[in-house]
Amino acid sequence: MIACLRLFTALCLAALLAACASSPSSSLGELPRTPDASIEQLLEKAAQSKTPEQAALFRLSAADLAYRQGNAGQSAQILQQVPMEQLKPGQQVFASTLAAELAMVRNQPKAALTALSHPSLQRLGELPVEQQVRTGTVHARALEADGQTLAAARERIFIAPMLEGEAAGKNHEAIWTLIASLPTDQLQPTTTDDLGGWMSLALAVKTAGTLEQQQAAIDAWRAQNPKHPAALQLPLPLTKLKELASQPLGKIALLLPQDGQLASVGKALREGFMAAHYQAQQAGQKPPAIVFYDSSKLTSMDEFYRKAQADGVQLVVGPLEKPLVKQLSARPQLPITTLALNYSEGEQGPAQLFQFGLAAEDEAREVSRRARADGLHRAAIMVPKGEWGDRVLRAFSQDWQANGGSIVATERVDQPVQLAQQIADMFQLRQSEGRAKTLQSTVGSQVAAQPSRRQDIEFIFLAATPQQAQQIKPTLNFQYAGDVPVYATSHVFSASGDVNQYNDMNGVRFCETPWLLDANDPLRKQVTAQWPQAGGSLGRLYAMGVDAYRLAPRLGQLKALPDSRIEGQSGSLGMTQNQRVVRQLPWAQFVNGQVQRLPDTPR
Repeated sequence: MIACLRLFTALCLAALLAACASSPSSSLGELPRTPDASIEQLLEKAAQSKTPEQAALFRLSAADLAYRQGNAGQSAQILQQVPMEQLKPGQQVFASTLAAELAMVRNQPKAALTALSHPSLQRLGELPVEQQVRTGTVHARALEADGQTLAAARERIFIAPMLEGEAAGKNHEAIWTLIASLPTDQLQPTTTDDLGGWMSLALAVKTAGTLEQQQAAIDAWRAQNPKHPAALQLPLPLTKLKELASQPLGKIALLLPQDGQLASVGKALREGFMAAHYQAQQAGQKPPAIVFYDSSKLTSMDEFYRKAQADGVQLVVGPLEKPLVKQLSARPQLPITTLALNYSEGEQGPAQLFQFGLAAEDEAREVSRRARADGLHRAAIMVPKGEWGDRVLRAFSQDWQANGGSIVATERVDQPVQLAQQIADMFQLRQSEGRAKTLQSTVGSQVAAQPSRRQDIEFIFLAATPQQAQQIKPTLNFQYAGDVPVYATSHVFSASGDVNQYNDMNGVRFCETPWLLDANDPLRKQVTAQWPQAGGSLGRLYAMGVDAYRLAPRLGQLKALPDSRIEGQSGSLGMTQNQRVVRQLPWAQFVNGQVQRLPDTPR
């Protein structure tokens, strides 16, 4: 009897628990499951359904199945036939998530974020973990694609505890990639939660100068945060850092011209390179030995490599001369790993060749990125006539249009006397003046008709010398276009401190090396005290020399970890698949005769 009573009590309790468990489900609605039926069968069931709600659920299942099978077009078409008002809240979350996934297939992150702003998402936490993960994942992807890097990282951190296995590992690495891509000034943790821990780790790694210092910073952070997910499982890029730190360089060859047209360039690069070397010595490090070779006296690259090998050289930095770099890039292999200080024309070179320089194309792409980040879409372009201007124009245009921007006008600047006419043509002012004259002749000369410019130009991309820019900006003001933002490459900045020149370019935004924008950097202070010219436009070459030294031991890191970057004096340095070092730069603006640093934007 007692046994029967216990059984009856247990059954009642089980029934009660089942009722409690199903109550949220009944109010939220049944979610579509992976069906055994085909898309056609599901649509047929929808057509035969007795209620609109049941038909909507079948169509939602069919749309999801089409998406999973890789047919986004069919999925979107079916989803459009699903009325949201006939779905329960949980089903609305499911439909909104699918709509966001389809928007991401079309590369429309804003549309995805709009889909995920549906009121039903407030009840996401009541749904099964699988749905929370799916929704959170597409939300993170959309935020990242929309440039909201920190928000994307926060979303991935939120879903991390719900993940297992391979998905957990991928999400873990994605969190690090997002956090590590934030500018240093945004890595200011204000909390001690997981997000704060990730940010403090990235800050520690970014502010450490050398591989050894980075490794020490990582070890110290892990000791302070032993239970943090990144301490329990170090992100792959940081694991690779440890391996690289255990393979120190012993001897570097510095191959630069000491005579000829490029001697002054070689001198600035060499002095910057050695300044970084002496700084490493002063910091108590054991830097590699440096052996100097004069590329202006070279008779053969083969002979140079034989001599360098005999001298025990492990890495060559140089040459600078473009013909020599072109020659190296055409070889199937090199006897010693080489960091050339210029770029060849070809895309692919031998595995042992890396290339680094102050490419104007990098700056053109940087202008494209910044203008997008500032919400601009329609560009006019002004570049000098000639091969250099063509290269810059091509780099900007390709990047701008590939990311959805449009180009509404292009002018190639040449003679100063033609400048006013070119700007007037670009803004279609002559047509406007013609209309004004027609109006005056029609209604009488007493009517004042001021010419108006075209309104579809949101900004001007400018690549020009300081002297050209000094003429262009006042001409824009005169031609009723002074309010159009100008985004320029670093070539507009002379770093001369000439207030009158800067005033003529008031309002112009430009990208520039950290070296020239941060006069308080300790190494820059040391270098400019000894070589004052390093504070002017030659400073870019000193910065490149410093970065060549710091890149030397970390080429393997950039090659093995394409997403990793080195915060250098010539920019934030990364590497392409073709082993070319590319730069991202900070921004400044001419304001009342002064240079004012602009806040960084997420990348």
